[in-house]
Amino acid sequence: MTQRRSYAVGTGLFIVLGFAALAYLATQTTSVANASQGSSYVVETHFANVGQLKTRAPVKIAGVRVGSVQSIELVPGKEEAKVTLSIDDRHKDIPDDSVATIFTSGLLGDQYVGIQFGRSKNPVKEGGEIGLTRPAQQLEEMLGKFFGGGSAPDRLGGTFHVTGEFTNVGALQPGAAVKMAGVPIGSVDSVVIKPGSSEATVTLAIDKRYSQIPDDSSAAVFTSGLIGSQYVAIQPGGSPEYLAEGDSFVLTQSALQLEDLIGKFLVNGSPSDNKSGGAQGSTQPDNAGKK
Repeated sequence: MTQRRSYAVGTGLFIVLGFAALAYLATQTTSVANASQGSSYVVETHFANVGQLKTRAPVKIAGVRVGSVQSIELVPGKEEAKVTLSIDDRHKDIPDDSVATIFTSGLLGDQYVGIQFGRSKNPVKEGGEIGLTRPAQQLEEMLGKFFGGGSAPDRLGGTFHVTGEFTNVGALQPGAAVKMAGVPIGSVDSVVIKPGSSEATVTLAIDKRYSQIPDDSSAAVFTSGLIGSQYVAIQPGGSPEYLAEGDSFVLTQSALQLEDLIGKFLVNGSPSDNKSGGAQGSTQPDNAGKK
């Protein structure tokens, strides 16, 4: 009886010590990750969604800690959060067109702010702002990216709007990416039916850095991969005039449906079907031979 009781006490102590060790390691890891590295300067960012980001969370560049989150607060009257970052003074070479993104450590880890360098030669200064941001990724967006979708960085307050008329937008949704040469330059702001018409009006919010888009450019609804999300692709024209706030695309291409692709394949046939040539391989209009 005494031996059995000693086993129970030993097992209980082992479990308690295990939990205590885990709690100690968790607090030590957090304190090390958020420890101050000396003097710092303050930079502002704005996010459409901060997820579970908390104050004192790390700020990293290329996985290396360069600062921490100083404060998180809601912007009055707006659906966005202002996140103030405290960056170590030794990292004053961050370009002012860099992109700040909220990442998650591992699958279920804490969130942090990651900064990806831009190409500007002007560094962000004390009290300045990193205008290009990506919010915390939601599960729905992650699934969309898994199937080939994509999203553009949020450019809160730094966009201009243009529209396009499409006879078929497929599964295009607000928030979808707008790309030019495969590079995200904005996002779909809204998709609405044009009153008294069967056409859909798509409003695009484009980053002001890409304001020199010729006004004779075309917009098309494409699909990422075979079953991926849809996005709007812009093909630049050759006009010396540029699109401005409120302008519209003259040339648009609607989304291709699976039925349309199958129909075109059946009508045109494969290359081998057309090799025989001659009258047997040709078709006449429906009214041929009628008088």
